[in-house]
Amino acid sequence: MKNTFSTIMSILILVALAAGVYFIVQTVRETAVAAQQPFEQVSQANYALQTQVSQLVNPTPTIIPDPVTYINEVRALARLETIQYSVEKVITAEIGQGTFGFAFGDKLLFVAHGIVIAGIDMEKLQPSDMRFDGQVLYVRLPPTEIFIATLDNEKSYVYDRDTGLLTQGQVDLETLARQSAEDEIRKAALEDGILAQAKTNAEAYLLKFFNALGYRSVIFE
Repeated sequence: MKNTFSTIMSILILVALAAGVYFIVQTVRETAVAAQQPFEQVSQANYALQTQVSQLVNPTPTIIPDPVTYINEVRALARLETIQYSVEKVITAEIGQGTFGFAFGDKLLFVAHGIVIAGIDMEKLQPSDMRFDGQVLYVRLPPTEIFIATLDNEKSYVYDRDTGLLTQGQVDLETLARQSAEDEIRKAALEDGILAQAKTNAEAYLLKFFNALGYRSVIFE
C-alpha cells in the first residue's frame, strides 16, 4: 500500500513539473514575440521610408513620344471634313432679252439647293508641321479648303420660265443655270465664313485626338 502511494505521488510530481516547464516555455515565447513586434514595425516603417525616398530621387519617367512618330496616324485621317453647309440660291438665267426679247428671248428662274463641305486635307501635313517643346505640342495645320460644292438635284428646280413667242427656248439654258448655281453656292459659303468655321472645328477635333495620344497641352499655330 505504501509503494502504491509513493508511485502516485511520483506521478503527480512529474505532471506538476511538466506543466511548470510548459508554462515557462510559453511565457518565454510570448515575451520574445512581444519584444520583436516593435522592431518589425520599425523595420516596416524604415522600408516604406526608403521606398518613398527612392521614388523621389528616381521618379518613374513619363514617356511622351516625338510627335513625328504619329505623323502617319494623323495623315490617316485623310480629308478631315469638319463642316457642312446647306445653301439655297435663286438663279436667273436668260438669253435674247433685247428689243425682241418678247419674240426670241428665253428666261428662267432656278431655285438651287446645294451642299458645301469643307475641312482639312491631313495628308498634306509634314513632319516639320509638328514639334514638341517644353511639354507643349505645336501643330501647324494645312489650310482649310472646300472639298465639295454641289447641287442637291432632288431639291433644286425651275421655278419659272418665260420663252419668246417665236422660239422654243434655249436647250441648254437650264444646264447653264445649274452650273452657275454651283458657283454661286460655293461663293455664298465662302462669304459666310465656312473656311474659318472649318478650321475652328478641326482644331477642336484634333485637340481631343492629340490629348488621347498623351499630349496634354496643344497649340495650333
